[in-house]
Amino acid sequence: MSWTSPADLKAQLARLWERGELLRPLVTAEVAFPRRLSLKGPSSADLGERFEAVRGWSGQIAAMPHLRIEWREVRHRIQGRQRLPAAVWIDSLEDACALLSKRRDAARMAELVEFTRGAVPQLSPWLARRPLQALELADRWPRLLAVVVWMREHPRPGIYLRQVDVPGVDSKFIEQHREVLSELLDLALAPEAVEVQRVGINQFAARYGFLEKPARIRFRVLDERVALLRGAALPDVALDASSFASLGLPVRRVFITENETNFLAFPPAGDAIVIFGSGYGWDALARAQWLASCDLYYWGDIDTHGFAILDQLRSRFERVASLLMDRDTLMAHQALWGEEPDQVLHDLSRLTRPERALFDDLRDNRIRRNLRLEQERVGFERVAAAVRRLAAGAD
Repeated sequence: MSWTSPADLKAQLARLWERGELLRPLVTAEVAFPRRLSLKGPSSADLGERFEAVRGWSGQIAAMPHLRIEWREVRHRIQGRQRLPAAVWIDSLEDACALLSKRRDAARMAELVEFTRGAVPQLSPWLARRPLQALELADRWPRLLAVVVWMREHPRPGIYLRQVDVPGVDSKFIEQHREVLSELLDLALAPEAVEVQRVGINQFAARYGFLEKPARIRFRVLDERVALLRGAALPDVALDASSFASLGLPVRRVFITENETNFLAFPPAGDAIVIFGSGYGWDALARAQWLASCDLYYWGDIDTHGFAILDQLRSRFERVASLLMDRDTLMAHQALWGEEPDQVLHDLSRLTRPERALFDDLRDNRIRRNLRLEQERVGFERVAAAVRRLAAGAD
């Protein structure tokens, strides 16, 4: 039988709760009740063929608490005049919450609404959009609003999150709640206090004017004649991006590799350093304008992402050559081929003709599906020979 059961009626109400439709009127004051629930009952034929079942169904519906039932009379030639449920209504939020055992949640939501209106009324629309999330955050809501109030009093503060001084709030609390705080701050702050082009939780500090952890650039000197640190022949150094930008090392060649082991084992080379790359994103490195006068070499994986990173690096420095990212190197290491799980599919405009041809073969799976040769699998003697050839050519 496809008649609506008491469980079906309760499930309808539960879906309204999960969509926030029952709690939203606490914020918006919209008229949400009475609300009619969907009801499918027996037909006249059912009344004659399944009389006991129909009577049992009717009794079950009538026995449900907190519902208002509209009845209809049916005249049947055998059973005579019968009274059946025609419509079911929920008349109030109190009735709905009682049926769903949500009275405590509704009361808590009413408290959150009242508290928010008194503290930061601009956040009421957020409560209307996300009432269930608000309930999940109920125990943290006063602290979240305290952060919002502090930010309104200190827009774009120019300090680290660790320096925010709000009772009961530490930097870990803010970091753990960056996503919801972003939504709240966007509503509560003046437009000029939000750098809207900074998006995502990793851009939280920049979006609202906090200081960010400085980007660090790690490099090794490959030539003992390049004096950087007293008593260290080939130092391994990490500097913040600003310090690296002002360094101006007297080198002619700069190698960039994505693998730390390759970085540490990179062979010596005259007038050269090697930089431990950071994958996608070269903004910090681009601040070092002195690199533009050097010969730059990028060594990444031979796969679609490796070429995409190379392409992006060339958007910052035009004079970048690839190192060991060629077809000969790929084919010489067939026994060490691996698999790239997710390929880059868009075109790359900054590749050379040979690089583009290999990228297209990889992207289109012409050699083997999802082919990758990781840079650390390239034989070390091949690496050393390539570096020696570059040094000989430059000298």
